[in-house]
Amino acid sequence: MRTKTILWTAAAAVVVLLLAGAGITFALRSGDDEDTASTAPSAVASVPLAPSPSATPSPSPGSDITGPLDLLLLGVDTRVSVADWQPHSDSIMLLHVDAGLKTAYLTSLPRDLRVDIPAFAKNGYPGGRHKLTEAMAYGARVKGTDKANVPQGYELLAKTISAYTGIKKFDAGAVLTFGGLAKLTDALGGVTLTIDQKVVSHHRKPDGSMRPLKAGGGDYVGPQAVYLPGTRTLVGWQAIDYARQRYGLPNGDYDRTRHQRQLVRALLTKAESSGLATDSSKLQAVITALGDSLLLTGSRSAVEYAYALRDLTPASIKLVDLPGDSVSSGGGYVGEQLSAEGRAYLKAVAAGKPAAFLAGHPKLINK
Repeated sequence: MRTKTILWTAAAAVVVLLLAGAGITFALRSGDDEDTASTAPSAVASVPLAPSPSATPSPSPGSDITGPLDLLLLGVDTRVSVADWQPHSDSIMLLHVDAGLKTAYLTSLPRDLRVDIPAFAKNGYPGGRHKLTEAMAYGARVKGTDKANVPQGYELLAKTISAYTGIKKFDAGAVLTFGGLAKLTDALGGVTLTIDQKVVSHHRKPDGSMRPLKAGGGDYVGPQAVYLPGTRTLVGWQAIDYARQRYGLPNGDYDRTRHQRQLVRALLTKAESSGLATDSSKLQAVITALGDSLLLTGSRSAVEYAYALRDLTPASIKLVDLPGDSVSSGGGYVGEQLSAEGRAYLKAVAAGKPAAFLAGHPKLINK
């Protein structure tokens, strides 16, 4: 059976690793019977596959998956060192794969997008209009405690995105923490990016250590890491830091989400060139590095999706911008809204027709 390593990644960030080959697959567990769009992800476990001879070879797992597919990729800031911190999804990406599974479209939803978050019976959240990133936090609250449940947060966020976009279900989804992204990048030996504009870090010093807060509170102080235009190879902390930045950029969060999509494709390219599908030691090293920082959900196993997506390459994934602008109320900033063109693109995705839409709106495609 031909195998192929498939990697989706989002930075600031979210990364999804769907790996098949070298005798390793993933066991996925689902905790409830709700539809896929609202099913919370389970932790990943690696399971060795024992060969089982058969007189009549069975079809390869996943060979019946023909698409189209809609996948939800989330990067979560858990801030485990901060007491009572509720997780927020700071990177939210949609990957639509066309029927035939040879072309795909990756786009980002602004973290501050103003949306209607539905009521959530699991913890008594009544619903309301808030920033999209807050859907993760509201859903993650465990009733009667100060603890957070990220899979539960994923569930409410998925429901919110499904209602906003019109995408009825997500065939698979994934959540990766900031720390998981750094581990993945380092396990791959770094990532090479073509940086398209000067980015000055709000969070890190040039040596990678965190910038301290000004005495008495306020902004960060001290020297800053700087990412200059050109082709650069970044290690884990740099990949996270670069993809997190929005302050000081001409278009703020819209520039940041473009950089995150560029990082997705760069990590895909690195995974493809690293030979993970044929080197079990490399593959297991990546799985071990991720540990419990990666969560997956889906109606089929990761090995099935990996086989189904074996012909999807970085070059066949189009990166799509969604234009928008800020929303104010009472003279203060309250979030973001997509333009009519951006909302129309999401409608086209929900209808399974992104290619036809982009043919008439080519400026949305990142060159």
